[in-house]
Amino acid sequence: MERRNRSLKALANLKYINELDADLRAESLKSWVEENLSQNKIEDFDLDINDLNILSELFYKNISFLKAHRKDMKSQIQNHKKIREFLK
Repeated sequence: MERRNRSLKALANLKYINELDADLRAESLKSWVEENLSQNKIEDFDLDINDLNILSELFYKNISFLKAHRKDMKSQIQNHKKIREFLK
């Protein structure tokens, strides 16, 4: 029962994180992974098939988001470096 409650709480938190703006979402995803997957495996989640489908969809969506966010952050860092070089 405890494992199921923990799994449902993790899923609810992931749903909430999915609705945040980009920077806060990226930080919250990092915290979510550290909290829920650092000591446990994804196979340890005790969810119904519908909840598992939602979880897998959110995983895919957030992985895609993190890739795009990383690309955007890299671009911003490069722009800041160019501005610094110009100002020197």
